[in-house]
Amino acid sequence: MQPSNPHILKLDQFLSALDEFDLVIDVRSPAEFALDHIPGAVNFPVLSNEERIQIGTLYKQVSPFAAKKLGAALVSRNIATHLEKNLLDLPREWRPLIYCWRGGERSGAFTHILNRIGWKALQLEAGYQGFRRTVIDGLEQDASAFSFQVICGMTGSGKTRVLQEIGALGAQILDLEGLAVHRGSVLGNEPNIEQPSQKGFETALWNALRKLHPSKLVFVESESKKVGGLHIPDALMEKIRNGSCIELRSSTQTRVSWLIREYHHFLSDTNNFKRKLALLTAHYGKAQMNKWNEAIDAGNFPELVEELLVKHYDPSYQSSIVRNFPQYKIDHFVQLENDSDQAFAKAAKAIVAKLKD
Repeated sequence: MQPSNPHILKLDQFLSALDEFDLVIDVRSPAEFALDHIPGAVNFPVLSNEERIQIGTLYKQVSPFAAKKLGAALVSRNIATHLEKNLLDLPREWRPLIYCWRGGERSGAFTHILNRIGWKALQLEAGYQGFRRTVIDGLEQDASAFSFQVICGMTGSGKTRVLQEIGALGAQILDLEGLAVHRGSVLGNEPNIEQPSQKGFETALWNALRKLHPSKLVFVESESKKVGGLHIPDALMEKIRNGSCIELRSSTQTRVSWLIREYHHFLSDTNNFKRKLALLTAHYGKAQMNKWNEAIDAGNFPELVEELLVKHYDPSYQSSIVRNFPQYKIDHFVQLENDSDQAFAKAAKAIVAKLKD
């Protein structure tokens, strides 16, 4: 029987111990790290993207032994660089957690060296793959543990802004659009910011719910199953859609004003605006697209936004809200007076107060 490794953190101890480490170090390649990683982790790769491909090719085409020899040289050199650039000034009491893809060779080498130096470093059992299982299982459990209060409302009604105000009042919120880096419509891409990967989005969801208490209500806005290109996990989506609903209502004038403020980047990048609207060509035809493009060129943004709301977004909302949110009631709403900060704060307080009545 082999003795257990004292420098391994068991996966079943991971959640309770995660916040106790001074630093979580992901030693995978930058490409692996970019797709998803433990929240708060830093990337100290022991193999670069190119080096990882090189070692993998050598492993398959020559031999595992040849790959391990070159891999050891590259890993040793890269660990030395990280020590010199990032770790030399850290005290003896510093305590890191280290992981790679499966908790194997790469993280084992880094953990061994740090412990030989004198730091109490731990290596995560099963690495990123073990963490990924923790996320999937956690989201399943959260779907059954949490109760959601859904804020419904037509496009431009200010749901996300009111959700933020509700959070400022001390209530628990889950900002799906913020986590997905997308505003949830055909025009919803954040300028110059890519959405996370699907795995990265699920990790962000898991981490956000980890900070909330299941005994208290969580406010969330109504969404479709996808936010941009990202899919909300089915079990969580089902639980949200079965939550109680309250509608945020805004006049068309307020919604137009708010959308122009929120999507101001389209006013200066009209070609991008046209490209996004072109995605609706199959629904409305080229003649309608030409009309909307002419409105963009003429700078008739208020009229264009109102027409998009009335013609496209509002009918879609009306048909989907009743179908997808069974607890939606037309007479359960709060009115947003205008798109001022004061009005959003007032609406948020009214929503919270309505639930206490």
